[in-house]
Amino acid sequence: MAGSGRRPEHRGPPELFYDEAEARKYTQNSRVVEIQSQMSERAVELLGLPEDRPCLLLDVGCGSGLSGDYISNEGHYWIGMDISPAMLDVAVEREVEGDLLLADVGHGIPFRPGMFDGCISISAVQWLCNADKKSHNPPKRLYRFFSTLYTALAQGSRAVLQLYPENSEQLELITAQAMRAGFTGGMVVDYPNSAKAKKFFLCLFVGVSGTLPKGLGTDCTDGEEIHQAKFTNERTRFRNTKGKSVKKSRDWILEKKERRRRQGKEVRADTKYTGRKRRPRF
Repeated sequence: MAGSGRRPEHRGPPELFYDEAEARKYTQNSRVVEIQSQMSERAVELLGLPEDRPCLLLDVGCGSGLSGDYISNEGHYWIGMDISPAMLDVAVEREVEGDLLLADVGHGIPFRPGMFDGCISISAVQWLCNADKKSHNPPKRLYRFFSTLYTALAQGSRAVLQLYPENSEQLELITAQAMRAGFTGGMVVDYPNSAKAKKFFLCLFVGVSGTLPKGLGTDCTDGEEIHQAKFTNERTRFRNTKGKSVKKSRDWILEKKERRRRQGKEVRADTKYTGRKRRPRF
């Protein structure tokens, strides 16, 4: 996986898609470099790092090291992981300051517990949703990634993962596996009403439930309400005493509406009439 700074077109596994020609394109395209820098700056900002000391960060899908450049410029140290040898070769040629590791994060994060003060990832995590090989099981690979990432992060730290979900189902799959691994937090959406500027940042907390940062460009106007998607590691199921699902109940409807809000869809506001049965018309 490689932090591309643009929405990737999925043409096979990332280690093949990001070949030598594609890898060099990213460092030679000024527009890509600019976007990558902006998203890296936003991701580090959402980490909420202490200002009085340098931190050690993990860069998942570090690619050619463009996001690492920003981390270094901010005075922090970093280790980058990527599955593309071509991307890492470019990073070595560029003499980036971080350490580099060729690895598939779907196999897990191979570092000791509590090693990192935070983690960022730019345009990489959605690749784990693809079954590029017969042995690939996306839910299992995502859970392996998130569970080992949780262990590698220090208590009270954060992981901020910028991603391009292909659809709402993919977004829900990613957040569900993060929640299952123990993370709390939610999705921060910058400029949700803009087709081009809209960006998804999965902001995850380790050990504590922090306050979810506000997305950029989410100021409400003309009575419009912007929802930030938030989740915890508590699972809720709506069942009656006999163990059957209480479908169409008020709780079931409210849970479904909240799930659709997490997917970024427009949902009517909750009222005292939500879930109430209507009288038959004559």
